[in-house]
Amino acid sequence: MSWGTDLWDQFENLDKHTQWGIDFLERYSKFVKERLDIEQTYAKQLRNLVKKYCPKRSKDDEPRFTSCLSFNAILNELNDYAGQREVVAEEMGHKVYGELMRYSMDLKAERKHHLQEGRKTQQYLDQCWKHMDNSKKKFERECREAEKSQMMYDRLDNDINATKSEVEKAKSQLYLRQHMAEESKNEYAAQLQNLNTEQWKHFNVSIPQIFKNLQDMDERRTVKLGETYRSFAEVERRVIPIISKCLEGMVTAAKNVDERRDSDIVVESFKSGFKPPGEFPFEDFSQNIQRAGSDGTIGTPKNEAGKPDPKHAISRTKNKLWLFGKKPKIPPTIPPPPRPSFPSGPFQSPKFPSERITNRLSEMKISKSKIQSFRAVRRGAPTLEDLSHLPPEQRRKKLQQRIDELNKELQKEMDQRDALNKMKDVYEKNPQMGDPGSLQPKISETICNMEKLRSEIHKNESWLAEVEGKHGSRSERRSSADVNHHAPHGRESPEGSYTDDQNQEHRSPPQPDPHEFDDEFEDDPLPAIGHCKALYSFDGSNEGTLVMKENEVLYIIEEDKGDGWTRVRKQGGEEGYVPTSYVEITLEKNSKGS
Repeated sequence: MSWGTDLWDQFENLDKHTQWGIDFLERYSKFVKERLDIEQTYAKQLRNLVKKYCPKRSKDDEPRFTSCLSFNAILNELNDYAGQREVVAEEMGHKVYGELMRYSMDLKAERKHHLQEGRKTQQYLDQCWKHMDNSKKKFERECREAEKSQMMYDRLDNDINATKSEVEKAKSQLYLRQHMAEESKNEYAAQLQNLNTEQWKHFNVSIPQIFKNLQDMDERRTVKLGETYRSFAEVERRVIPIISKCLEGMVTAAKNVDERRDSDIVVESFKSGFKPPGEFPFEDFSQNIQRAGSDGTIGTPKNEAGKPDPKHAISRTKNKLWLFGKKPKIPPTIPPPPRPSFPSGPFQSPKFPSERITNRLSEMKISKSKIQSFRAVRRGAPTLEDLSHLPPEQRRKKLQQRIDELNKELQKEMDQRDALNKMKDVYEKNPQMGDPGSLQPKISETICNMEKLRSEIHKNESWLAEVEGKHGSRSERRSSADVNHHAPHGRESPEGSYTDDQNQEHRSPPQPDPHEFDDEFEDDPLPAIGHCKALYSFDGSNEGTLVMKENEVLYIIEEDKGDGWTRVRKQGGEEGYVPTSYVEITLEKNSKGS
């Protein structure tokens, strides 16, 4: 079917239809615009969500648990997914919305041109019809005038009273009117013929061609809509494989969650390296009590009524392990619990060799040192350079990590030194390329940095060797104590803390010579309670004193007790006393009285 032949008389309807087609195209363009706005907003919100839950962290705060790593992987995949949504919006903007807007402008211009051509042909046909109608009316009017002149001439010609001049005048008037009527007739015939010709051309050539152009335009509009529909879907389909990979990455991240690995990381993060306390031995205080021959039970100890045995009270309170690291204060007036009874029969009282007292005193002193160290950690003591505030296992890991980082930095400095030396050789061989002396300051700086790094590495390796050796010796001592069924009085709670009853720290069983166990106390350094800066140099010539230089920074491990001396420790681990007036002391908050 053709609009030119079948719709030759529907110019106004075709005008309305083509306008509706362009309006529909623009409506679809608006739909695409809103869709790509939604995509852009969705992508932006996804990126903000990822940014919110994936903040920037320092190197030490990087997550290690598989659940956290998997969540970070999911956030990365979601960020890539948001990028694909942005690609969809961009492609829709360029290939669909932009193309539709350009095509809509072209359609409007083309439709306007075709409609103007149709109106021009219609106006020309109307003009031909007016000319024909005017010539027709003129011909009709001239014919009537000619008939009147004929009637006038006939009346005068038959009138015997009319003069000859009157008859001649009427005759000449008749001839004039007849001539004008003839001319009008010819003009009318010509206009009529021209109208018929133009009308045939109008309805058989011009209008069909214009309507055909409008039909082609409308069909192209329909085809373009179909193409944009397809492009709209293709844009989405092209990103589906990448989106599928993002989703597969999320599934893979979910599969990588390993609960056993996370549990192992918790152990690695919080393992202190201490051995758990051994079993508590039974202490028999009834070996010197007379037993009755009839019942064979152990009697009550011969103490005053209402007075607990101090030795028994000390052993029970100091060896009791509380679940959350804190225990209630026991008033001294509470009597000890009743003694356990045993069946009648032969009973051998255990022997208490002198080694037991030695081991118990050693363990008690070591435990007291650990209690002080962990109290310093709990009250927020500053992080020491040698990490002595950490448990042995954590200290060993941190030192090893620091040594590895220092080795990497040292390798970088060595590579830089080698590169500078090569560049210097090139400059020496080709002076026009540069001055070799200009590289010497940089080489010297690099060598200085290398020496500093080597010094730091050596210092940390010495601390690491100290930790590993001390940890081994402590384990041997603890194993020896476990074999003898003796446990230390101060021990860790399940939370990694120690019992901190002040009464325990001042109570102790009878001790032998106080200098007998000095070597064992040296294994565990006291925690730092502050730091100080040397105001003057001190030679440290007396025994027990420490040499220090002016402006040297030292760690304070024991305050001045009123004798004018303060116990300090250098960063290398050397300890000793210095004059209090020679240093400027800065104690950490809440460190006094600890």
